[in-house]
Amino acid sequence: PPVLIIYQVISLCPRHRYQRKYPYAHVGRTLCQPPTRTLSETQYFFVDVSTLSSLGTHYQLRISRVDSFTLHTDKKFSFTASPSQPQYFKYVFPDGVDTAIVKVNSEMTFPCSVMSIQDIQCPVYDLDNNVAFIGMYQTMTKTAAITVQRKDFPSNSFYVVVVVKTEDEACGGPLRFYPLRPDELIDAGNRSKTLDVVVSPAISCESLSQAGQTVHHSQCSREKCSCLSLFPFLFLSNISSSLLPFSLFPLSLHPLSPSQRIVTGRSRQESLSSIEEDDYDTLADIDSDKNIVRTKKYLCVSDLARKDKRVVNVTGNQDICYYNFLCAHPLGNLSAFNNILSNLGYVMLGLLFLLIVLQRDIIHSRALDRHDLNALECGIPKHFGLFYAMGTALMMEGLLSACYHVCPNYTNFQFDTSFMYMIAGLCVLKLYQKRHPDINASAYTAYACLAAVIFFSVLGVVFGKGNMVFWIIFSVLHILATMLLSTQLYYMGRWRLDSGILRRIVYVIYTDCIRQCSGPMYISRHLITDIVWLLFGLSRAAYGLLKTPNDFASYLLAIAICNLLLYFAFYIIMKLRSGERIQCMAMVCILFTAVVWGFALFFFFQGLSTWQKTPAESQEHNRDCIVLSFFDDHDIWHFLSSIAMFGSFLVLLTMDDDLDDVQRDKIFVF
Repeated sequence: PPVLIIYQVISLCPRHRYQRKYPYAHVGRTLCQPPTRTLSETQYFFVDVSTLSSLGTHYQLRISRVDSFTLHTDKKFSFTASPSQPQYFKYVFPDGVDTAIVKVNSEMTFPCSVMSIQDIQCPVYDLDNNVAFIGMYQTMTKTAAITVQRKDFPSNSFYVVVVVKTEDEACGGPLRFYPLRPDELIDAGNRSKTLDVVVSPAISCESLSQAGQTVHHSQCSREKCSCLSLFPFLFLSNISSSLLPFSLFPLSLHPLSPSQRIVTGRSRQESLSSIEEDDYDTLADIDSDKNIVRTKKYLCVSDLARKDKRVVNVTGNQDICYYNFLCAHPLGNLSAFNNILSNLGYVMLGLLFLLIVLQRDIIHSRALDRHDLNALECGIPKHFGLFYAMGTALMMEGLLSACYHVCPNYTNFQFDTSFMYMIAGLCVLKLYQKRHPDINASAYTAYACLAAVIFFSVLGVVFGKGNMVFWIIFSVLHILATMLLSTQLYYMGRWRLDSGILRRIVYVIYTDCIRQCSGPMYISRHLITDIVWLLFGLSRAAYGLLKTPNDFASYLLAIAICNLLLYFAFYIIMKLRSGERIQCMAMVCILFTAVVWGFALFFFFQGLSTWQKTPAESQEHNRDCIVLSFFDDHDIWHFLSSIAMFGSFLVLLTMDDDLDDVQRDKIFVF
């Protein structure tokens, strides 16, 4: 069994990252458990104690046996750790358990700690300055959780290492000032932390198959776990896992299993990188080294297809991705496959909406071919192009949201919001096209405007965080765009933005306000809406300048959604005011969509993680799975929001069906 060595030293002053010195009176280390060949084998070790003091230093050495070293499944174990006394324990996978989740909890927010999962090997990296060298690790305040798979550990066991940091900056805590004198000791105070660790079995492949309700077959082994029966999307598990980030998702860093990350003594045949200049001493080099193979006079394809699979994962740092670690189920190189799978609803419902639009398009085309008078002269003109674009955008939203959830963080959030801007813009265009089919924006103009929005979103992600110059430029452009759009809507496109615009503005002010008092011509139709829209734009621009929020993508998305809601409310009010009615089907869609949106937003605001805080602080918001022990609150948001978006599209598709028998010269424009 392991041996715990405790030193009692009068003055031990280790140096740390910021070259501060902290005195510790007690230092304890657990010896790594070496492999034994026989039960009766005797092993020896040496303990060296040194000091830089010019005077003699008294110390006490105590060696004790660690009895509670092996963790047991579903049994909580409590312990205490400190910067000078890290702790680690061993866990062995029992039979029938292929995936386990390691949870470490503490009642104390500080001191900041690190939880690491390492393979059974010596030495164990259990110090603040080397715990990140191997394995998977997370910084933590109160909660940390890492999902571990048996196939990643050849020995079917691993170490759970807990290290308490000397400083709290990594967890969002204050950073101590530098001492006035270089050799001045800093009192670290009491940095002991009491923690609980428990290892529980995670969901298995069989349970995952049952969650899909389409149980055909599932294959589970220590080397590979493929659950092909969950959804059609899961058939991708047959693809080499190392190719998934290239074929489906943007290249990003995400946590790597220890067996993939710890590579020692690779042969030249396996090497992916160029080899330094070397002497080739053995005949085997002729067949194994690429620098020799490629000098052959006659090359074959096999000579240039010798590289093994490229691995894009380069780190075990789980702080770079803001998962809900308490409900993150891995599949291959995907650490939170449940958050990716739940986006399937967007794709499926987007496809269903396209089929519904196609059916209506075919029916309308046949009516035109028959020269049906209702189709030619009655109702809102039927244009289905934007509806097709909306359905495609819903499918793309699911795909890009899945890309974001490969590794959720501030930089990747632009993938999650890109098609949300597109959807909001397309819905506004469709509402406007219903009553203004001849003066609606062309496809080129609409595409250019949406591209500009996404471009500014990227600029905001890169430059907007705390940059006042960016916020001033964006706010000015936002106000100008709002004013131009309001003018376009009020004058029905009967104005031009050219060199004579200022002269015409002065002329209108002189004739309508000074020479004679003329009121606005379209008060109820556009003036009130334009004023509300302009005031909203000014308020959002002022908020951005005063607050400069860190999450620019969400700020921009809020502007788009609020503009859509304002225009939709205006459209419904004017429709009812004009004496039109909403048919039963459209009313059911509106009520159903509103209820689903309410439930969806409830789950969205649960906030299971947030990259606006440090990774350790984000993990305090993590929660356990709530559905089938596989899906969390954010997955439910994905399911419900996809249904709500589908319902919103149906509202836009059916809300003017009551006008299909009304002559177009009796339908009001607003």
